[in-house]
Amino acid sequence: MTEIAPQSLYAAQTKIYPREIDGVFARLRIAAMVVLLGGYYLTAWLTWDGRQALLFDLPARKFYVLGLVLWPQDFFFLSWLLIIAALSLFFFTALAGRVWCGYACPQTVWTEAFLWMDWLVEGRGPARRKLDAGPWTANKLWRKSAKQALWIVFALWTGFTFVGYFTPIRELGREVAQLSLGGWETFWILFYGFATYGNAGFLREQVCKYMCPYARFQSAMFDRDTLVVSYDEVRGEPRGSRPRGTDPRTLQLGSCIDCRMCVQVCPTGIDIRKGLQYECIACAACIDACDGVMDKMQYARGLIRYSTQHGIEGRATRVLRPRVIVYATLLTLLCGGFVTALLLRTPLDLDVIRDRNALYRESRPGYIENVYTLRIINKDSARHTYSLHAEGLPTLVVETDPPVLEVGAGQVRTIAARALVEDGAVSGGGHTITFRLAANDAPALTTTEKARLFTP
Repeated sequence: MTEIAPQSLYAAQTKIYPREIDGVFARLRIAAMVVLLGGYYLTAWLTWDGRQALLFDLPARKFYVLGLVLWPQDFFFLSWLLIIAALSLFFFTALAGRVWCGYACPQTVWTEAFLWMDWLVEGRGPARRKLDAGPWTANKLWRKSAKQALWIVFALWTGFTFVGYFTPIRELGREVAQLSLGGWETFWILFYGFATYGNAGFLREQVCKYMCPYARFQSAMFDRDTLVVSYDEVRGEPRGSRPRGTDPRTLQLGSCIDCRMCVQVCPTGIDIRKGLQYECIACAACIDACDGVMDKMQYARGLIRYSTQHGIEGRATRVLRPRVIVYATLLTLLCGGFVTALLLRTPLDLDVIRDRNALYRESRPGYIENVYTLRIINKDSARHTYSLHAEGLPTLVVETDPPVLEVGAGQVRTIAARALVEDGAVSGGGHTITFRLAANDAPALTTTEKARLFTP
């Protein structure tokens, strides 16, 4: 009996060596990479009023964003921003497909940076392919080692910058220089650095093809009026090579000369001529490559271009359609509400906690007293002194310890307060009162908080 050799059901992953290309969209991607990476690496070093301009101080539970100090009570602003970001992704996907993936996704941006390092050390696509296929020599060992050194340094710097948004980056730099990093800082620098090294260095297009969920549900946001990278099959087919400047109609051919440049420059290794595929990240490298070939062949550009399915079919494209209008309306309302809420935000909070050990007590003859713990949060960038008043009942007065309520910029102060009312001035039981806290030097800086006061 003949033994059947086992066969694998999975094809081996073929390494992609994207060819470097120049063009309008390539330059746009480079500009986006420089702006985004520059913003990421430099913003952590900016200062504002003597402190780091952007800092998420988790131990102190404060988020510093330029002149704003956000507290846990302001968490809904972060939730609001996340909703706006998600809806923006839906909106731009409905309009322009995966334009986020091609120009602004962190995976794309960092992969582009790592490709630059590959090209710098190992050469362009054909040279890299030849180097990988060749035997291990001193030249190959040197180039591979130099590339790995660049990858590791860049990845660690990325992890260091990431942690620098949570621990003041200058303080973090001193700790690194003195080899006195804490355990958590060390872990997150290495973890984020390793994630950058692995995703942008090794996995690359596999993250977009197999790991990113956006590639899976994008079709739910596409329609025939969504702008995508498209191959004009009517104009391009049938394909075939021919001398430069030849009129394709004389050879009964389309404009595509089957040079496969569009495949060679694709970072995910797909052939856009087979139609829209979920692996396409809309980076438009194939458009730049094809336009260059069309120029050399003296043909009109646009064989591969940003278009819609309706546009490729020669039909009118509708920009304003129901889903776009709904997304745009919701985004406008959310952004307008967010800006309004942020501008009207009062940088002062008051928390009132009633003493539960006793409902009430007689503090002095003729008065009933309730005791409270007040927590004053000054979110402003300046120190303030405050006056506290109580409202809601006749003869109601409030006393604090200490009597002068002074809270520094961005600080929290806890004080004891006593609310007193004349015995017999109100009926027995529970009553709602209002504490009103106002800054003496800024009358508009006022907040109120309700509490319960009990009498016999």
